[in-house]
Amino acid sequence: MSRKGWIVWGAIVGATLALAWTRSMAQAPASEAFVARIELNGPIGPAAAEYVDSAIQRATDDGAKAIVLQMDTPGGLLESMRDIIAGILAAKIPVLGYVAPSGARAASAGTYILYACPIAAMAPATHVGAATPVDIGGRTPMPAPLDNMAPSSSKSSDKAGNAAADAESNKVLNDAIATIRSLAQMHGRNATWAEQAVRGAATLTASEAVAQHVADFVAPDSEALLAQADGRTVRINGGNITLALRGLPLRDYPPNWRARFLGIITNPTIAYVLLLAGIYGLILEAFHPGSFYPGVAGGICLLIGLYALQLLPVSYAGLTLMALGVALLLAEVFIPTAGVLGVGGVIAFVLGSIMLFRTDVPGYSVNLGVIAGLGFCAMALLAMLLRLVMRARRARAFNGDEQMLQNTGELLQPVTAGGEGWARIGGERWRVRSEAALPAGTQVRVIGRQGLLLRVAARRTGEGESS
Repeated sequence: MSRKGWIVWGAIVGATLALAWTRSMAQAPASEAFVARIELNGPIGPAAAEYVDSAIQRATDDGAKAIVLQMDTPGGLLESMRDIIAGILAAKIPVLGYVAPSGARAASAGTYILYACPIAAMAPATHVGAATPVDIGGRTPMPAPLDNMAPSSSKSSDKAGNAAADAESNKVLNDAIATIRSLAQMHGRNATWAEQAVRGAATLTASEAVAQHVADFVAPDSEALLAQADGRTVRINGGNITLALRGLPLRDYPPNWRARFLGIITNPTIAYVLLLAGIYGLILEAFHPGSFYPGVAGGICLLIGLYALQLLPVSYAGLTLMALGVALLLAEVFIPTAGVLGVGGVIAFVLGSIMLFRTDVPGYSVNLGVIAGLGFCAMALLAMLLRLVMRARRARAFNGDEQMLQNTGELLQPVTAGGEGWARIGGERWRVRSEAALPAGTQVRVIGRQGLLLRVAARRTGEGESS
């Protein structure tokens, strides 16, 4: 191996050893007791679930006495919420749920997570509740109101038409109620209000939550949280533990690079843009083979976008409509339909984009401004292409016999009657034949063509040149 190769291998090995040493030092347990803090901010999705799970595991391995799960979330995806709850219940050390700072909320999925924590605390001016589950279609499975005034035939038809949807909604609703009631019973909290939060989207402020035994106490900051939790007995993994947390330092556990990366790509707008960048990159590579850069970048973006989509609640009807829209736009390039395919493609693309993440879960929908901007750009590009096509159809031919018969030129040498010679026509030298004798320098016009031989005649006086 060359000297340069040894240097490269040495650098790789050195970087690997340095990274391993850094990670071992970072994961080494501290000699003094501490409390870990995990901040769960924003919508709850796959990235948040993975972050909480890995942070709980790292804090446990580092020897933390407890974990403060500080929340400020509008809710999120059902499966991600269940993963976080499973991690809290399986934790070997107590997890203190803390809705903070002031002005924060633990709404929807955040309510379930707060109920799953052995200790539930809230900062002043925070609230909890509105835990009604929402499915991907955006329908809220609320109990149907009674209407005794409606005709019986109307009731029967409505009942028959919505039977399947109602059954599915009741399954989701009852499952959510059972989940939050079981969590409430596990930690001795208010199960009746928990059911109201799911069934009727009830909410409580911090002081109201403490009064109704939804939260254990109100704490203005993390130090006060640890002080008020000190001495309380909680149940962890089937056993009771008395907390001794007063005065312990807090150690933050921020997301690692993988959790940050997942948080970026699972943003629905980012995933949507990555998907489009991948599709159009591959299209550019197909139209310009050998350029490589669009194909490589498009392939990477497409794979990352598809990976993000399989983690998110995607509507496959919307994805199919987007694919149809792109196919119609490409067909417009090869099949002249005066814009029919192109306009249909733009409409299908925009509708599919809106339907792609059809959900009312906060933070999990594509920004409509991005969709509108892309749709407008597609329509502008289509209009420009149609305008260029129409101009090309109306333009005069630049070659062929029709254009050649309009050209004029000048003889470069004398031509005898019925003889041949050379002339400059349209800036080019052509072999010409004339039925009449013409001297050199005569202005001639083309009257016929036989292959590469042009038949010419003297241009009449007052006859202008063709442009």
